[in-house]
Amino acid sequence: MMSYTHSGIEALWMRGGTSKGLFLRAADLPEDATARSLLLARLLGSPDPYKAQIDGLGGATSSTSKVVLLARSARADADIDYLFGQVSIDTAHIDWSGNCGNLSAAVGPAAFHLGLLPVPQGDHAIVRIWQMNIGKHILARVPLAHGQVQEQGEFMLDGVAFAAAPIELTFVDPAPDDDVGDARGLFPTGRLIDRLEPAVGMPIDATLITAGNPTVIVRAADLCLVGDELQPQINGDAALLSRLEAIRAAGSVAMGLAESLEAATHSRPATPKIAFIAPPARYISSAGKTIEASEIDLLARILSMGKLHHAFTGTGSVGLAAACAVPGTIASQIAGQRAHLRIGHTSGVLAVGAKAEQRADGWTVTEATMTRSARRLMQGRVFG
Repeated sequence: MMSYTHSGIEALWMRGGTSKGLFLRAADLPEDATARSLLLARLLGSPDPYKAQIDGLGGATSSTSKVVLLARSARADADIDYLFGQVSIDTAHIDWSGNCGNLSAAVGPAAFHLGLLPVPQGDHAIVRIWQMNIGKHILARVPLAHGQVQEQGEFMLDGVAFAAAPIELTFVDPAPDDDVGDARGLFPTGRLIDRLEPAVGMPIDATLITAGNPTVIVRAADLCLVGDELQPQINGDAALLSRLEAIRAAGSVAMGLAESLEAATHSRPATPKIAFIAPPARYISSAGKTIEASEIDLLARILSMGKLHHAFTGTGSVGLAAACAVPGTIASQIAGQRAHLRIGHTSGVLAVGAKAEQRADGWTVTEATMTRSARRLMQGRVFG
């Protein structure tokens, strides 16, 4: 690690959607997986018993403690290989089990900035991304101008303070293949609604779905919540957070993602996500903006790494949209079956679409789409 400490590594610090992360070329890192993870955690300032990541680039939240490794793909059907890691703040653990939908928006621009792809002519480039964590394709439509990535624009994303150029993302066939990875189909248990028995609290109904990332979806009312809660209300309630983690862990075991509740909590904290939803209603966002019931199709809140997300995760929105596209799930019972979903989250409104088909062996989602933005915040050398 001494050579990395003294010479540094070329890196990008980028915003993608409502997240920020450290982007590096995979070839610039140690080949040994353990050494690589320790180095990446150190770059972000983990493990930090003070939970502040002061001695690193991380921002001490789940949305700002992330790493992305990129490589020119050897696959004929992809341009870039993309590996995502969710870095723990107070430990050195990195969870490689899932994708970050928000940072997916920055992968195409980062590939150009890091010299992994030549910038083509024209006003946009379609970057074919192979998402290695989940073994799926993502298509990113990256805006260009004068032979460079175009970051300036008028697109406003709730949860981001400034306007930017839109990046359209298409998640191709986001449900897992039956013979790939550790998740089993769109609905891993084969049911649209399961009855979970968590270690904390009463049994609860949940839709367990894998599209983008595995997600546990429950009714806000079953948690004695309204669905319009903001971060201080949820993150300040230790008993509620404990119950939500117990439900998430029970869902993880039911989906076949963890062998035990303990393993779900300690070895796989990043996935599945857990979301609670409610019918549309008027509420005030974290920015003080009034969101009318007519502007949304449901209220939704999602947790990331044990805390309420400040907006809504990209892959969580894919899972929620997929659930709304299938009749009989908790999501479609609340919002109605629909191909286009407007999610009312803590920071505002997020639009996402999903196309679902019922086949002989059950439901599948053929694609999910959303619009995000991305911006290069810093490019230089990072030191461990």
